[in-house]
Amino acid sequence: MPASILGEVDDLLDAEVIRDRITRLDCPSCGSAHVALVLGDNGGVSYVCTACGHSWS
Repeated sequence: MPASILGEVDDLLDAEVIRDRITRLDCPSCGSAHVALVLGDNGGVSYVCTACGHSWS
């Protein structure tokens, strides 16, 4: 049994069912994975890269 939460996560990622459901969103401008989800006043959703400041929806 893993001694840390990282070990538990590694075990989960080893399961193909879980791995297939993980989607990584990268910034289309700089390629960074540091992306925040932003909810707009009208209920819309957009994304902002916290590394370079690029935003998109």
